[in-house]
Amino acid sequence: MSDSIWKIPYTKPDSHMLEQAGVPKLLAEILASRGITSPVRSHALLACGPESLLDPMDILGMRAARDRVLKAIARKEKVTVYGDYDVDGITSTCLLTDYLCGCGVDCGWYIPDRNDEGYGLNSAALQKLREEGCTLVISVDCGITASEEALFARSIGLDLVITDHHECKNGTIPDACAVIDPKRPEDSYPNPDLAGVGVAFKLVSACSGDQLGVLSRYSDLVAVGTVADVMPLVGENRYLVQQGLKKLETDPRPGFYAMMNEPGTMPRKPNAGFIGFTLAPRLNAAGRLGQTEKAEQLMLTADAQEAARLNAELGELNRERQKIENEIWRAAQKQLQEVPPDGPIVLAADGWHQGVIGIAASRLAEQYNLPTVMISLSGENGKGSCRSCSGFNLYEALCACSEYLDGFGGHALAAGLTIQRSRIDSFRTALRQYYVAHRPKPQPDVCCDLLLCDSSLLSIENVKALDLLEPYGSANPKPVLCLSNVLLLSAYGVGAQKQHLKFSVEFDGMRFDGIFFSRTKDALDVQVGDRIDLAFTPQINEYMGNVSVQLTACAMRGHRPHGLCARILEKDCSALWAAGSFRPDRSDFVTIWKRYGEQLQVASSLEDVLTLCPPEMAPERFCLCLAVFSEAGLLHSEDGRVYHSVYMHQEKKADLNATEIMRILRDL
Repeated sequence: MSDSIWKIPYTKPDSHMLEQAGVPKLLAEILASRGITSPVRSHALLACGPESLLDPMDILGMRAARDRVLKAIARKEKVTVYGDYDVDGITSTCLLTDYLCGCGVDCGWYIPDRNDEGYGLNSAALQKLREEGCTLVISVDCGITASEEALFARSIGLDLVITDHHECKNGTIPDACAVIDPKRPEDSYPNPDLAGVGVAFKLVSACSGDQLGVLSRYSDLVAVGTVADVMPLVGENRYLVQQGLKKLETDPRPGFYAMMNEPGTMPRKPNAGFIGFTLAPRLNAAGRLGQTEKAEQLMLTADAQEAARLNAELGELNRERQKIENEIWRAAQKQLQEVPPDGPIVLAADGWHQGVIGIAASRLAEQYNLPTVMISLSGENGKGSCRSCSGFNLYEALCACSEYLDGFGGHALAAGLTIQRSRIDSFRTALRQYYVAHRPKPQPDVCCDLLLCDSSLLSIENVKALDLLEPYGSANPKPVLCLSNVLLLSAYGVGAQKQHLKFSVEFDGMRFDGIFFSRTKDALDVQVGDRIDLAFTPQINEYMGNVSVQLTACAMRGHRPHGLCARILEKDCSALWAAGSFRPDRSDFVTIWKRYGEQLQVASSLEDVLTLCPPEMAPERFCLCLAVFSEAGLLHSEDGRVYHSVYMHQEKKADLNATEIMRILRDL
């Protein structure tokens, strides 16, 4: 991590109003650092309740969708819920199927085979459903780009209601009985970030007229689909997931109960991370390997023994998926070793498993910090999975390169495509050209919410109060705090293979213990006794009746003063809050004066300035001295900056302690 980019906020967050309203200090400062400074906004986030639920009838097209579904219920029509093979699609399909069956409808579900049919509606499947007597198909988590399929359905007398949450390609809306998608350009629904299962939930709520009752019954499905599809966990979504986590803890359906009760699986309390890293991958494995029916049956069964059997089968599928993934990963790495990437990664090979290449694409995108497309070839045709990185909008990129594609769909972060083998090279070139023209700005590897300068913020009470931020997820990530220039007191390996690092640091005169998972002592770039920067999330650790604060590290490096020094040299008074521990005294000024005297001349770049720093002095203190000299008139430059300033003779003795910088530092 020594070469990684850290984003550290050196300005003190304005948490005054939140603290006055009774928000605990550490939580208040984290909220303020995220732009939430008013009690009204903090209450809306922290105490979201049923009032967070929005009226489903406010979604464009909902009235027509509701009326058509109610008509099918009244007539006892044969209905099919047409879903997708990912977790969002599986949970959406289960929710709507279960509701319609409970209403006495002859309702089945259909999820296309990932390998043979691919994503979304297809005319052959619609024809088959019509021949089986189906009169209404309701899509979930798909369909918004299915204009041709909608026309085909109409031509064969099959009614189609589309529910989706993906982007509308070119703003074109399929000609169906009803289309509900909060991402439709003309839709004013306040929450455009519903997951597919969230949209299905809204349709059922509109049909039943009892949104809270529907949520009580299906909140676990809604939560799992929403978290798995990485939807923002704020506002309405936050409340939906909160309620689902409560249901998973107290009253899970048999399928989830079986999944959560495997040895070593269930956490002390279910959270969004448990969904994302434990439940979702197991459900996804079924869809990736073309056996979605096992996941559907697991979610729909009311029998505990059947749930246990199906869960065991899902476990086997997940292990098979991991094996295939590693084989594809090694093959991809071999290709990239031959030609190291310096632009978007576009790899193709015969026989790559279509259901697993998306995971490999995610790993490559993360490893190389480049957009990645993995294409599985069969004959002259290819199906690809795409993953983005660093703020690059993948969907817009595919739109710009669409002339080389047979089809595509998705959103900014992930997408799928179909392409002819002969067009892959042209597509690769076009994507590279688009990337060069729209290259995203470098993104920090480590983003800290808050720089800590006061050890009292890490009290047990303050850390416990962070539980109010749960559930964590997209748009509401787990807070990452930063300690800068602290002493590393100890570091040693723990675990069966010493694969984790136990450490302690001295901060503000106090010792704090921490854990760095999956990081060995040999992999550290620092040594015990070094001054370090630490990015971490605080947690409460309870062991043998003792309760303490533990720092769970996400990054550690040797102390780098450059960020704060740059702010000091720019005379940014807001950053002086972070420099309080470096306040210079008379001896520091004397040290610099004895070293340079009237020959003092400041370089024009930060790196060159820091080379002037006396070895026994902290760089931050040295830069504060230069800034004070500049303010007092002992250093002068044409533009008034500290950089490239030179000694300026004074007729009378300069009072350094009277400068604004020293006054602010004293007040701190």
